[in-house]
Amino acid sequence: MQVIPVLDLLDGHVVRAVRGERTAYRPIQSRLAAASEPLALARALLAASGARTLYIADLGAILQGGAHAAELAALRAALPGIELWLDAGYADYASMRALFDHIDAIGQRDGPAAHHPPLATLVPVFGTETLRDIHALHTAQAAGLAPILSLDHRAGRLLSVTALEPSSAWWPSRVIAMTLDQVGSYTGPDLDTFERIRASAGSHTTVIGAGGIRHRADMDTAASAGATAWLVASALHDGQIGAAQLESL
Repeated sequence: MQVIPVLDLLDGHVVRAVRGERTAYRPIQSRLAAASEPLALARALLAASGARTLYIADLGAILQGGAHAAELAALRAALPGIELWLDAGYADYASMRALFDHIDAIGQRDGPAAHHPPLATLVPVFGTETLRDIHALHTAQAAGLAPILSLDHRAGRLLSVTALEPSSAWWPSRVIAMTLDQVGSYTGPDLDTFERIRASAGSHTTVIGAGGIRHRADMDTAASAGATAWLVASALHDGQIGAAQLESL
C-alpha cells in the first residue's frame, strides 16, 4: 500500500490537523523539520515516505480566507517530478481554474526569464464539503487534469453543500474516502466508510483512504481491506511511520 503524505496549510504555516477542527489548528511541531515552513516540510515528508505524490489541503482557501498561491507556486517550482494533489475548496471548475492560473502566473513571474525548469504537476482534488457543481470533474477531466474526488465524511455521514447524484456514475477514476474526524486522532482508520465507498465504486475507480493511520499495523489492516493508498500526516511527523516501516509494505 502506498503512503501519500499530507501537507495542511494555514496562515502560511504547515499546521497539525486534528479531527477536522480547523479553527484550533496550530503550526506543526514535527520530528521531520525544525519549523513549520511549507517547502522544508514538504521535502521532509516526501523523503520520509518515499512518495512521489504530496496531498496539499489549502485550509486558507477552504475556510475562504485566501489561497496560499505564492506558497503553492514555490512548492511547484521546487518539487519537479512530484504530483501535488491540491484541495483548495473548489466550488466548481471556474474556481479551480482561477487558482491554477494564478499559481501559473506567479511561477512565470518569479521564474527565470530564459530558463523554465520542470514543475511539479498540479492535480485538483474536489471535495464534497465545498463542491457545488459535479460537472466540474468532467470538465477538469476533459482539460487533461485527471481530477480526484474527495468524499468528505464526519461521524460517518457525507458532508456536502448541495444535493449530489446518489450513484457513483459521475465519480472520476480516483476517489478519496476522507473521514475528517479520524484525521490526526490516533484512533485508527475508518475502514467501515472506506469499504462502503469501495463497494459503491465502479470497477475502474480506485478508492484511496484518509485519516487515522497510527503505525505499520494500521497500514497492514488498511491494505487487507483493499486500500492501495492512504493519506498520512501525523504518523509521519511523529516518527511512528518512516522508511523502515515502509520498506516491506
